[in-house]
Amino acid sequence: MALVRRRARWLPTVPCEVATTPDYVTCDLTNLSVISDTSVVTEPNENSPEPLAALAARQFVLSWGDMGERWGLNRSVAQVHALLYIAERPLTAEDIAGELDMARSNVSTSLRELLGWQLIHRVPLLGERRDFYAAETDLWTIVQRIAAGRKARELDPAAAALRQCVAAAESDAELSPVVHRRLAAMLEFVDRVGAWQDDVLRLPKAQVTTLMKLGAGIARLLPGKAPQPRAGT
Repeated sequence: MALVRRRARWLPTVPCEVATTPDYVTCDLTNLSVISDTSVVTEPNENSPEPLAALAARQFVLSWGDMGERWGLNRSVAQVHALLYIAERPLTAEDIAGELDMARSNVSTSLRELLGWQLIHRVPLLGERRDFYAAETDLWTIVQRIAAGRKARELDPAAAALRQCVAAAESDAELSPVVHRRLAAMLEFVDRVGAWQDDVLRLPKAQVTTLMKLGAGIARLLPGKAPQPRAGT
């Protein structure tokens, strides 16, 4: 027996039964002649290499999972992202679960989180009802989206909390002026970092690359004493 797409046109004398998968029917192919536009699904395309066939690929996925935990991400989320990043074709949730030997529920949760971060996207394929996923592979775009997501989840709430504390401190006669100044200074710093991050993320990729190449040398363009060159340069 083989799985055959329903768009195939069969000779009327061939008995077929509906399979559990609605997109396919099962048929006895013995002595069967099938018109040329029939697509018989037997195995994955051999031209598409398995994502984790190479040892280096498996090592990358494992290492990315470990690093993700250090950054505060779930290990499963980081591993799914790593797999999709190195995959040369879109993968389904079932593909991911099989490659990573991961529970289907964990894969679904990880995909939802990665979609929320905009680090992956769904890829529509003609004739497929299943969802396929692919990762964003432009590194600067990845950095931008991670930075924007972390700012929204971490820096912005911190600034909002500090703003409330400073507002309360201004009307609290029992609060020491020293504490008030320290809270105000912290709020100013957090707001400044947030504004700077927003400005940098809005810059075109080419300008950010130039800034990165300049490194500490950009200080020469600013007023004041330029930093001393590093030893050996």
